Amino acid sequence: MKRHCLTLDLKDDPALIAKYEVYHKNVWPEVLKSLRDSGIMNMEIYRIENRLFMIIEVNEDFSFEKKSEMDVNNSRVQDWEVLMWNYQKALPFAKPGEKWMLMDKIFNFSA
Repeated sequence: MKRHCLTLDLKDDPALIAKYEVYHKNVWPEVLKSLRDSGIMNMEIYRIENRLFMIIEVNEDFSFEKKSEMDVNNSRVQDWEVLMWNYQKALPFAKPGEKWMLMDKIFNFSA
């Protein structure tokens, strides 16, 4: 299984951050299904202040291009993404419309 790490910021507002976390305690079933259908096997999101860090583990069929195409064609996922933009803030170096940004692995330790 391959692992990808991504990052994104939230708007720096404690009330908005709290609402964002509430949504993620009850992610819509259609969104969860779209994650599974795209080949995402595991996903974790961590937060410190307004910075988010996401780890996804994917199967061999997963690609970001395929996931993006699936999302564009899923109205419920699009509704979720529009809703999440109320809480999310693109990183300063992101391209217009770019949200979660893929991180480069720079270190690995295995015992």
